[in-house]
Amino acid sequence: MSYFTILSVFLLYWLLVIYLDKRGTLSKYNITAYGPILMIRTQRGQRFLDKLSIHKKFWRIFANIGLPAMLTGMLVMFILILFIDYSIITSFQTETVPHPGKFNEPRNIFLIPGINEYIPFAWGIIALVVTLMVHEFSHAILCKVEGIRVKSMGILLALIPIGGFAEPDEEQLLGKKEDTGEKDVEPKATRNQRIRILTSGVMANFVTALIAFILFFSLLGSISPVGDVMVTGVTPGSQADLAGVKQNMILTKINDKQIDNAHDAFTYTSSLQPGSNVTLNLIDKSEEKEISFTITADTRITEGVRVSDVVPASPAEAAGIKPGMVLVRVDSTEIRGLEDFVRFMESTEPGQKIDVYMLSNSSESASTEVFENIELSAYPYDRNAKKGFLGISYGGGAEIGPLGIGIGEFGANEFLGMLKGIPSSLTGFRGWILLFSLPIIGLAGEGFPGFSGLIVHFYEPVGWAALLGDGTFWILNILMWIGWMNFYVGLFNCLPAVPLDGGHVFRDVMTSSLSRIIGNGEKVERLSNAIVILFALTILMSFIFVIIAPYAAHGF
Repeated sequence: MSYFTILSVFLLYWLLVIYLDKRGTLSKYNITAYGPILMIRTQRGQRFLDKLSIHKKFWRIFANIGLPAMLTGMLVMFILILFIDYSIITSFQTETVPHPGKFNEPRNIFLIPGINEYIPFAWGIIALVVTLMVHEFSHAILCKVEGIRVKSMGILLALIPIGGFAEPDEEQLLGKKEDTGEKDVEPKATRNQRIRILTSGVMANFVTALIAFILFFSLLGSISPVGDVMVTGVTPGSQADLAGVKQNMILTKINDKQIDNAHDAFTYTSSLQPGSNVTLNLIDKSEEKEISFTITADTRITEGVRVSDVVPASPAEAAGIKPGMVLVRVDSTEIRGLEDFVRFMESTEPGQKIDVYMLSNSSESASTEVFENIELSAYPYDRNAKKGFLGISYGGGAEIGPLGIGIGEFGANEFLGMLKGIPSSLTGFRGWILLFSLPIIGLAGEGFPGFSGLIVHFYEPVGWAALLGDGTFWILNILMWIGWMNFYVGLFNCLPAVPLDGGHVFRDVMTSSLSRIIGNGEKVERLSNAIVILFALTILMSFIFVIIAPYAAHGF
């Protein structure tokens, strides 16, 4: 969807909001419009909240645990922001500022499905709704526990859900009079009660993320790879095409010869004689197929590494390498398969310049294109790595002429193993970074949106999950996005910036700490507010800096 289309739909929505607001339709249904943002309130659910809040001791312990969790998240997020700022400033000095790309686009900073291109719309909406519900419901429950009236609950809508809220009585919670002009009064809630109410939302997000991730990584054991070799293309009019071989089928056997990788296919096919019969065992969307045909006299076999994707803002993208090209040579090294390419890259270092030879396509008229003097960058996903980084996602293999098909190697078993290994890596900082950036960077720079698209072809549910069929992948996607969204929103709300929960908690903690040093009074309140505003401005300017720095270095 283009920016123009998104903007046009949004403007039409905004005009509709203005029209309904002027007619009084919105206020009739207890909806308030703040520009294009709708605040949709409801009084329903009060009895349900009363029932949930009966176990006061449990909820207070739950919220009390949330305070150290929030303070830890607050420290981690603030240090991370300062580290990113420091890295960008250093890159200006060394002239290594990354080019503008997807990572720093404003649309991708906010978790809005349909706007953020890393978040699938359907799974993103489900995850966002769950995230908002658990966050705001926990605030409402703690208000009930602490005796604070909940006036309403609801969602914030700007064409799609962008937030949720539980609306407590501000006079009871904060001591603020609402639009009466009267002087603020002493709040009913104590500082500890207010902190518990505020931390409960973040705690609920973290707990929801933990449960979702536990279920996600447990369910990974119920899917199994069906093969590593995929048909990436079929030559029009070839015997394979006429026999019914289709793109995206998984190749498992040739004449009962097990095919575990692209090299197996190349090796076995080279021994076949023109005119002989061949039988391919294939899997098409979980359905096993056996297709037989006669091979042609074409004995051409092109080996190499097929580029399945190009990492944004990488040296490969800057050089003009495109998905679908086949890498056949780097400098003087012939690349016959994935192993050759990996071995070569292991011998490189950041700053090294290489010449890359690519086949522009896999047809008979494929031509070799040379990309000269590509300067490798530092490996972005492991700062301890000494090898250079080109920035391509790959699959082994290209075209097998005798069969009239092109193949690519995915490494489904290895990929699944890497996913399953994420929980064990959480003992270190790198594991948390990997989990936090999984949908954006993925395991090898290509991003992981979940089990959808081509990746689903490589796996099948096994055991009890086989009864669910494709529903297994739907459940995995929902769990992954609920876990990731809650984890991200929980951390984001830890930031010490008002109006986020972390900002309010930071102010209360700061006020409490300063009171022990210089006593209570207006001076402490003013100083606490000034510190909180300073942190909020620092964080806001950091976000703006991250967005504009690549454009400032390379032009808008």
